Amino acid sequence: MKKIVLVTFLAFSLTPIFAQINAKKVLFVILDGIPADVIDTVSTPNIDKIIAEGGFAIASMGGEVGAYSETPTISAVGYNSLLTGVWANKHNVWDNDIEAPNYNYWTIFRMLKEADPSKKTAIYSTWLDNRTKLVGVNLAETGDFIFDYFFDGLELDSLNFPHGEDKEYIHQIDEAVSKEAARHIRKEGPDLSWMYLQYSDDMGHAYGNSPQMIEGLQKADVQIGRVWEAVQFREKSFKEDWLIVITTDHGRELDGFGHGGQSDRERRIWIVTNAKMTNQHFQQVPAMVDILPSMAYHLGIKIPKKIAMELDGTPFIGPVDATDLKAELKNGEISMNWQSLSKGQKGRVWVSTTNDFKTGGLDNYWLVGEVNLEDGQKTFSLNGTQSKIFKVVLETPSGYLNYWVEK
Repeated sequence: MKKIVLVTFLAFSLTPIFAQINAKKVLFVILDGIPADVIDTVSTPNIDKIIAEGGFAIASMGGEVGAYSETPTISAVGYNSLLTGVWANKHNVWDNDIEAPNYNYWTIFRMLKEADPSKKTAIYSTWLDNRTKLVGVNLAETGDFIFDYFFDGLELDSLNFPHGEDKEYIHQIDEAVSKEAARHIRKEGPDLSWMYLQYSDDMGHAYGNSPQMIEGLQKADVQIGRVWEAVQFREKSFKEDWLIVITTDHGRELDGFGHGGQSDRERRIWIVTNAKMTNQHFQQVPAMVDILPSMAYHLGIKIPKKIAMELDGTPFIGPVDATDLKAELKNGEISMNWQSLSKGQKGRVWVSTTNDFKTGGLDNYWLVGEVNLEDGQKTFSLNGTQSKIFKVVLETPSGYLNYWVEK
């Protein structure tokens, strides 16, 4: 009897290990408030190791300037644009107060759990609101989503982390967060995890362009090294396939102190990844909202069509047929244009005059017709149709692009 029990135990204990061979895993990291021109000039040996395996891109945050998707270059707004793959006009987070997120625009965490409840998620964060407000744990509006593991809220612990104006306690919290992230990733290997580090942004607010800002980045690089070693351990020991994406949530004003506006330096962010097969879109100027569809592609998430048609991002890994869709209404016609990234492919154009998705409903789309994606443009008549909004969607073999035309 003991032999039978032993054999049964071994079978069950070996199954998870076997199942994890070539398993797709994702870790994304936000280093707060580091301008692109700073990371591009400061020595960061650990980040450079990741770049050597994949790539580095100057990217953008803030939506389209002067248009409906213009998005403040503010921390929580940037985090949520990454988490949801849409700009602030949709996810409804406009500042760090996070008053009323629109949870109808799912986070990448919810997408993964809805696709496969057995997948494991984790968050390691220097700011509690990332889990409780942005991702929205234990809320009916988020499908009662919960993380399988979380390590956050240390900024509320003034006993172990005495608060001071020099913000050294934030650095100590970042240290604790990065060490725990490395430990947990090495031991448990969650399928999707997020590490957030804050200290670099505090140095910018306190000192502007300064040696302190540079030191903040260098300290973050050490913390990145810890989790990168853990990821490499998982890949070597368990033959897992990890995607790591590192970015910042916004740039800074010219003096380095503030942010929130639409100046070039505030909008200019960056993306680092170990992905070896980045596509043509990554070589251009990817955006914050492109990170979600890229992670979803790596994880093999089949995003529901109604959600995919709302995403503002284009994946920078995997196949991509078109990007940068724009549309305008003039004299009863809608003129569309886009950048084609493929040859010989066809797409379809859809239009809706409703925005019921915003409140949890479904939009009614009608098919305008088929297009050759290489043409890069199409103009069509509305045949007298009147509406306050036209949601224009370009369907391609690799996904959807959307653009709103509002009166």
